[in-house]
Amino acid sequence: MDGKQNFAGDKKVGGSVLLAPEQWLVRTLVPRVPKGFETYHLTLLTVLWGMGVILFAWLARANLWWFTGVSAMITAQYLTDLLDGAVGRARKTGLVKWGFFMDHLLDFLFLNTLVMAYAIIAPTGMHLWFMGIMLLSGGLMVNSFLTFAATNEFEIYFHGFGPTEFRVILVAVNTTVCLTGTAHFTWTVPVAAALFTGGLAALTWRNHRLLWAVDMAEKAEQEQSKNTLRWVA
Repeated sequence: MDGKQNFAGDKKVGGSVLLAPEQWLVRTLVPRVPKGFETYHLTLLTVLWGMGVILFAWLARANLWWFTGVSAMITAQYLTDLLDGAVGRARKTGLVKWGFFMDHLLDFLFLNTLVMAYAIIAPTGMHLWFMGIMLLSGGLMVNSFLTFAATNEFEIYFHGFGPTEFRVILVAVNTTVCLTGTAHFTWTVPVAAALFTGGLAALTWRNHRLLWAVDMAEKAEQEQSKNTLRWVA
């Protein structure tokens, strides 16, 4: 494998509606990260936050206010996820491909712990819905990674919506759960599954058309080159 190939995994395409305040937050917090706390420490903390999600969800079975701890874990994971790459770039750590691999692998696992957390507190008989949501949400991440592999453009923002906005929605959902309970899961979870299905279908269709057009353009260019060589010969 050529380690000198152009790699764009650290350069995200597009932006979210919260990008400006995020950039301000990065500029403010990066200089304050302790010198002994490196980019890989921040990345690996996602394991701890994921364990916290499961713990607080388990405690919430007895008292739903424990589910505020899940929101705290989402916030903590957001901050470490926001800062790990920025700290690495600022300190020239050099862990670009390791960071891409480990950061997004742990993001995927953290996302699964969140789905598990909702399944833990859900009314009985809803586990199949959460299995479906886990599959669909994983499909959305896989969609981004496969498109990146084909285009070398890493896109995680869609029409101004990205991981940060998703986290804000989850915190709002968690607050609603603490205040109103989980009885509404019987209709809100199917709605969420439908939204995930629609989002995955729309992204798949868009990327299918994009990559089909790229392949056909390259095919036409190759055929034109062959015709030119025959004409010259």
